[in-house]
Amino acid sequence: MLNTAVNQGSFELSRLQRETTRLTDEQQSLEQQIDRWAAPDALERRARRMGMVPGGSPAFLQDDGTVRGTPEQVSAAPSAPGSSAAPGALPQPSPQPPAHVPATADGAIQIVPAAPATGGGAR
Repeated sequence: MLNTAVNQGSFELSRLQRETTRLTDEQQSLEQQIDRWAAPDALERRARRMGMVPGGSPAFLQDDGTVRGTPEQVSAAPSAPGSSAAPGALPQPSPQPPAHVPATADGAIQIVPAAPATGGGAR
C-alpha cells in the first residue's frame, strides 16, 4: 500500500512539473509579446494608424490662470497605409464651451483658479 501511494505521488509530481514548465514557457512568450507591443517604434506605428501625430510645443496653465509657453498647432501627417482615419482628419473642437465653463462675451473661456484644498481629509 505504501509503494502505491509513493508511486501515485511520483506521477502527480511529474505531472505538476510538466504543467509548471508549460506555464513558465507561456508566461515568457506573453512577456515577449508585451515587450514587442510596448516598443517605441511599435507604439508610434499604431498611433499613426489611428491618425495621431506627434505633439508640438505645449503650453501650461499655471495655478493663477496664466499661460506659460506658446502652444503650436501640429499639422496632420498623411495617414499610414491601412488606416481607417481620413488623411489629415482631426477631431474638431465643439463651437461652444460646456455649460459649466464660464465664457467671456467674445467666446473666450475664462480660467478661474481653484480654491486651495483644506486639510481635513479622512484617515
